[in-house]
Amino acid sequence: MDEELYQAFITESEESITQLNNSLLSLESNPDDTEAIDDIFRQAHTLKGNFGAMGFDNAATVAHAVEDLLDEIRHERLDVTAERMDLVFDGMDLIVDILHDIEENGESTIDPSDTVEEIRAAVEDGGDAGNSNPAASDEADRESVDLGSLAADCVDADALDATTLTHAHVELDAGQMKGVDAGIFLSSIPEDLDVVGANPPRDAIEDGEYGDGFDLFVAERDAAVVESELDGLWKVSAVETTDVSDALAAGDATATASDAPAADSDADASASDETESSADADADAAGDTGADAATDEQAGDDGSEGDADGAESTDGDGEDDADEGDGAEQKKEARSISAVKSVRVDVDQLDELHELVEQLVTSRIKLRNAIDVGQTTALDTLDELDKISSNLQNTVMDMRLIPLKKVFDKFPRLVRDLAREQDKRVSFKVEGADIELDRTILDEISDPLMHVLRNAVDHGIEAPDVREANGKSRTGTIRLSARRQHDTVIVTVEDDGSGIDADAVREKAIDKGVATREELDQMPDSEVYDYIFHPGFSTNDEITDVSGRGVGMDVVKTTVESLDGSVSVESDPGEGSTFNIRLPVSVAIIKVLFVQVEDREFGVPIKYIDEISRRDRVQTVNGAEVIVHEETIFPLIRLREALEIDSPEPDDGMVVRIRPDDRQVALHCDGVTKQEEVVVTPLQGPLSGVGGLSGTAVIGDGNVIPILDVSTLQLPADGEQAMREFDPSQLPDTAEEAAD
Repeated sequence: MDEELYQAFITESEESITQLNNSLLSLESNPDDTEAIDDIFRQAHTLKGNFGAMGFDNAATVAHAVEDLLDEIRHERLDVTAERMDLVFDGMDLIVDILHDIEENGESTIDPSDTVEEIRAAVEDGGDAGNSNPAASDEADRESVDLGSLAADCVDADALDATTLTHAHVELDAGQMKGVDAGIFLSSIPEDLDVVGANPPRDAIEDGEYGDGFDLFVAERDAAVVESELDGLWKVSAVETTDVSDALAAGDATATASDAPAADSDADASASDETESSADADADAAGDTGADAATDEQAGDDGSEGDADGAESTDGDGEDDADEGDGAEQKKEARSISAVKSVRVDVDQLDELHELVEQLVTSRIKLRNAIDVGQTTALDTLDELDKISSNLQNTVMDMRLIPLKKVFDKFPRLVRDLAREQDKRVSFKVEGADIELDRTILDEISDPLMHVLRNAVDHGIEAPDVREANGKSRTGTIRLSARRQHDTVIVTVEDDGSGIDADAVREKAIDKGVATREELDQMPDSEVYDYIFHPGFSTNDEITDVSGRGVGMDVVKTTVESLDGSVSVESDPGEGSTFNIRLPVSVAIIKVLFVQVEDREFGVPIKYIDEISRRDRVQTVNGAEVIVHEETIFPLIRLREALEIDSPEPDDGMVVRIRPDDRQVALHCDGVTKQEEVVVTPLQGPLSGVGGLSGTAVIGDGNVIPILDVSTLQLPADGEQAMREFDPSQLPDTAEEAAD
């Protein structure tokens, strides 16, 4: 199998499954959502067609069974119930398992028969008995069709110079890609058979927009010859022919009486198709065309999909593949435009390009340091190199940015299943899914977010009866949102549940020996909440499949901090909790401020810095050194002490105040030297996890500069105490008082 085709199949199938899951959730919450049901059939057809084309019939069979059940719902022969949706989701889970099996082993031996039988049973038990035999229904429909009228609609009798016209109803034993099979059949029709009309039109047939069969009209051949010629062609299972030559004379008479030419076969056949085969078009349009053009159509999905503003909203594009008139041409044009705007990039190539840019940035810095200031020409050339490399850097960084939608789209189904397992009602809202993050960060953030959401459902949202007793709606709300702030992205998970019991956290912390009762009693609740991120920490005494083992929340903190981010939690008992995860937009190449301590330099990421000032702004509040800004104190961290540099403290120095959203502290150093873009290499091996350091960078002169991690620098105990006891009324009124 072609490796490129194989990888495209895996990627596109994953995308279709994710979008299908979210549309199913929309349908479950709003059974009248026609956009959701249309998108469901588009994605289901695409999945069925792609799996069938690749030879993975077990997944195609499951998709077909799911499609049949949804078709009963679509035509209002079955109602949307939680039990039926569970069956549909079971089918989707099985397709995911088959896909993973294919990805790992190149094939799948999973037997889907049990799941398929359950889904089929739901269709047969709950469906309309009158429609339980599709073949019989189709046959009855055909018998009710006036072939003479159909021939008049599909054939331009006035322009046709023929005396004999034969109608042939052809049924194909089509596979999962109906359009492909129909196209092969049409191309194999002998040249001596003059096909002068079709229902539906040939374009629609080649797009797979037909039921079990379609109608052809052949000129100047009798019925027996036509049946003999067509029988035995590609995938033909049955041919039924009828002489409709009378339609030619009727067409001539009609044309003469009305003094108007017969309608164009393609245009009127489209109208006829809409009248006679609307049920088939509703059920079968939209998907098989996607199977044929899956690579072209979905290549642009990464950048063109809409925001997921909530579990009730859908991410469909609002188009229906069964549009009338010139809809097919419009869709083809839309697909070609989408393909031009967005292309897939091989990840290995992207990583290689990114590595080259890192080298280019480092070389640029070295070159600038090596050139004498007086060499004007060289400096001009360097400025040009500076501009080019900066543009290249920005382009590459932008290429690596991927919308959070790629991760967020997986969570509505997760929340729904957890809520069902625990008999809870949850409304899940998603906002800001179009915010972009570097691919490396996006890959790592999925698991932490999953743990936070599981925690929100399990620990946060109460049972419906409990919520009602507390005066709340029986349905809880969980909101997942993202927003951009400077060079960071803040991802928030908020619930309106029971909140966090600070006293329960204190007791658990004492039991586990992570803190003493005296220490915890002095801590405000806002600091106590951070203990939930301690390894093995859980306030849930009952071990379930969801929680109770203390596994999960420590992973959140560890993973986020490894990405140079931070996580915090706020809670209002009885009202809910909010988890804020702050992440950098991109990694590796960052701008840093160089600070000096003794004869050594350290880098502080610019994105964390709010202000730089002289040492004379340092004041003493509650016995601790602080910087006061807008009636807020920022306890001072002396880098000389925090980094254990043994040398005398100078009389002067500089203070770097950190943004309060990142950490409410200020850093004291001997001096500030310059700003520079650097390539950061994370600490590895024994050095990984060293407090106060996040990585290193090689600068222009070849020296290695440590990059400070402001979130883990040790804050003096008196500084922590000062923050707890701070009262703005304690601030000195004048600078003289502060100095005293």
